[in-house]
Amino acid sequence: MKKTIVSTAASAIILLFFGTAVAKADEAKKKDQATYRLLNLFGDVFERVRASYVKDITDKKLIESAINGMLNSLDPHSNYLNKESFKKMQVQTRGKFGGLGIEVTMENGFVKVISPIDGTPAFKSGVQAGDLITHLDEKPVQGLSLSEAVKLMRGKIGTEIKLTIRRVSTQPFDVTITRAVIPIRTVRSRIEGDIGYVRISSFSQPTEDGLKKAMNKINRELKDRMKGLIIDLRNNPGGLLDQAVAVSNAFLEKGEIVSTRTREKRDHQRFNARKGDLAHGKPIIILLNGGSASASEIVAGALQDQKRAIILGTKSFGKGSVQTIIPLGNNGAMRLTTALYFTPSGRSIQKIGIEPDIVVEQARIEAIDKNHRQREADLRGALNNGGTSGQPKKQKSDQSQNSKRNQGSGEGQKEKEQSRQDFQLQRALDLLRGFSILKMNRG
Repeated sequence: MKKTIVSTAASAIILLFFGTAVAKADEAKKKDQATYRLLNLFGDVFERVRASYVKDITDKKLIESAINGMLNSLDPHSNYLNKESFKKMQVQTRGKFGGLGIEVTMENGFVKVISPIDGTPAFKSGVQAGDLITHLDEKPVQGLSLSEAVKLMRGKIGTEIKLTIRRVSTQPFDVTITRAVIPIRTVRSRIEGDIGYVRISSFSQPTEDGLKKAMNKINRELKDRMKGLIIDLRNNPGGLLDQAVAVSNAFLEKGEIVSTRTREKRDHQRFNARKGDLAHGKPIIILLNGGSASASEIVAGALQDQKRAIILGTKSFGKGSVQTIIPLGNNGAMRLTTALYFTPSGRSIQKIGIEPDIVVEQARIEAIDKNHRQREADLRGALNNGGTSGQPKKQKSDQSQNSKRNQGSGEGQKEKEQSRQDFQLQRALDLLRGFSILKMNRG
């Protein structure tokens, strides 16, 4: 009797599992059938557009537009990249391209050289800041957009291009330059008195190496006099996740940097810092604004949560998603959102952004007229101070030290002038100098 009950129970369990499996199979079959009906709908629409649209349009254009529409409907950052767009994206992330090595802008219809990059073909050919490029291979640049002109100057490594240059006080002349591999410069640095300043414009493959070189230079020049470091991430749209992790790791001794969470829990990842702080424990201020997104927010969030940096400026953009580039053979690639990232404290940045510790809106700096103000010394019969000035001993002027370093450098003078007009940067400098004075007085 007991065996019969056990056998009946076992049979019931088997039937239950079998019934569940059959139900799931039926559900999957129905789902597949619905999908096929929808694909047939797409085929019907495709054929109707192909046959009846007012203009002749290629099948490739229709298919690519359909794919892009599908991806764009998911979120703002998923999209289709055709072959040309995919190549451009690879140039940006790899940080290299075949070109001349000049930073340019447009002025009065001509391409104006902002500066040649050291060691590049343009630099070696004698191209100078301020030069106007009027012709490319004897074709006028007037009428071209900046992107069109840049596209013409870039090209296959080893090929030549002739530039017609107009320079102040000289007749126009031609320079033939051979294209070479040009690294994209994402990290710039300078000294602001006794404070290091590092500007990171995007996160591509050369960023980590660029940061290490910049910090080595700052540490070599300032040594023990360094009061602190400013990392400028304003208007940095982001880039590669691994570079954001590397930049964060460069200023942390331990702890989590960021975690990424996907649809499948088994694919979640955590990134942790390794020992080694390039700023040697000195105070750090990160400048942030509404144009700081994605990888910039990873760095700011990591250093903020780990109490390693003060965030100054305005709230960041709020892009807390991770995109994966999936190649599609000879048909380009798709950029698909595959994960969300979280700061060490578990904050999601998506649609929220990084809130600065000190909110400072960008503003224009203007000197207030001081001539109408009276001081005690201006009053009739004011008492003398007893023969002592009463003034604390002044430190050497940071500005005077900086001007000596930049003397004779047009680029250095330009950077110094921009620095004076940058309200957020000036507040960051004041804060770091305040930390230094407080520490010195306590010591």
